[in-house]
Amino acid sequence: MSSTPTEARKRRWLGLTLIAAAQFVVIMDTSIIGVALPDIQRDLGFAPESLTWVFNAYVVAFGGLLLLGGRLADVFGARKIFVVGWIVLIVGSVVAGAANSVGAEITGRILQGAGAALVAPAALTLLMIVFGGTAELPKAFAVYGAAAPIGGTAGVFLGGVLTEYASWPWVFYVTIPIALVVVALTPTSLPRTTRGSAAGVGIGGAFTATLGLAVLVFSIVRASDIGWLSAETLLTAATGLALLTAFFVIQARSRQPLLRLGLLRAPQLGAANLAQFLLGAAWVTMWFFLNLYLQKVLAASAFAAGAALLPMTVIIVLGMVFVAPRLQARLGARALVVAGLAILSAGLLWLSFARPDGTYAIDVLPASAVAAIGMSLAFVPSLGTAISAAPMHEAGVASGLVSTSYQIGSALGLAGLGALAVAITGNSSAPPELTDGYSAAFLGAAVVAAVGAVVAFVGLRTRRSQTMFPSEAVEA
Repeated sequence: MSSTPTEARKRRWLGLTLIAAAQFVVIMDTSIIGVALPDIQRDLGFAPESLTWVFNAYVVAFGGLLLLGGRLADVFGARKIFVVGWIVLIVGSVVAGAANSVGAEITGRILQGAGAALVAPAALTLLMIVFGGTAELPKAFAVYGAAAPIGGTAGVFLGGVLTEYASWPWVFYVTIPIALVVVALTPTSLPRTTRGSAAGVGIGGAFTATLGLAVLVFSIVRASDIGWLSAETLLTAATGLALLTAFFVIQARSRQPLLRLGLLRAPQLGAANLAQFLLGAAWVTMWFFLNLYLQKVLAASAFAAGAALLPMTVIIVLGMVFVAPRLQARLGARALVVAGLAILSAGLLWLSFARPDGTYAIDVLPASAVAAIGMSLAFVPSLGTAISAAPMHEAGVASGLVSTSYQIGSALGLAGLGALAVAITGNSSAPPELTDGYSAAFLGAAVVAAVGAVVAFVGLRTRRSQTMFPSEAVEA
């Protein structure tokens, strides 16, 4: 009898391992393809202007379907949707790896993004159900958050190793064994959650929200190629906004809405989601252009560039797992989010002074370390605050909403600041001009992070919020 609490605790932490694996794979699948892109282009016949869609197809599907994934987790049960998402991810990985044409490759990436959109909000909901109301919740969030930078770094290394020593399809196949293990262990490691009425899915809302977000993300990622003020960009963006407007009209009139509009008035929810939006915009932009600076200006190989990012990963993991939970317990979430975004802004400002004849030790390492400290402090408290603001029965929607905020922020930030970098760099490939463009992107990201700090300071309350998940949420 005395061993029962110990066994339950072991089961909880095994469940957290599966949940963290979801975050790891979702992020890994965005970064692992980078080194493989030239081989994919050669073998499948991608035109230079369409090659970006090996990445963008995943982002569009992921960002556009997250909110629906969260709602499905609430209606049909988070564990069931978690497993379904992994199965879709397996199918997408097989299709992408076995593709022999451009269309098949993009289809596979869309399926991978759709699977990730089901897995991510369900994983966060399960985390809150398993650890909600316990003293271990901050540490569980920290482990979950740390899985993201580990996944990003692992993707860089695995992409290079698999492309060089196996072949490019293995950058997609590597997801399959991880997914199979998670699916096999989920029934005994994660609780079966209560489910709502199937009528609560809200088909009209699901259609307009998903399509609207997908079209809007499509317009963002395409704009840097065809022009921000081109007719196609403006028309696509207007269509996406019209669909999202229709979504809110449907939600206001529906008895079973996909997103209950009253939820958006929950204290701290809006500010926490906006903080995540701006954090994604600043961080992903920094990660992208720091890779380019290392490889195109400092002439580092793909492996050397990946190694150069390892100190950042170590700092983030240690900060999220060991430092942030203790500071949050003493200072509250608001202080950490504000301080983290401010420190991230300072690190990005430092990076903007990078030189065309610079060195890793002087121009990259110290500034990136400062930025990593900021990320490690801001990410988990803002994520937890956004989910904690929602009632337990809407945790899936809140999870999907905050994940959507981060992903859409990432896409918008990278597209906008990428366009700024291109405008300054022009067609030059010379290190001085490239450095000027990258520096502008770093400076723009610093401004974005600083705005996030102000938003968190004004919008988040000083009191600490804690979500309590009653035992009725878990079936025996």
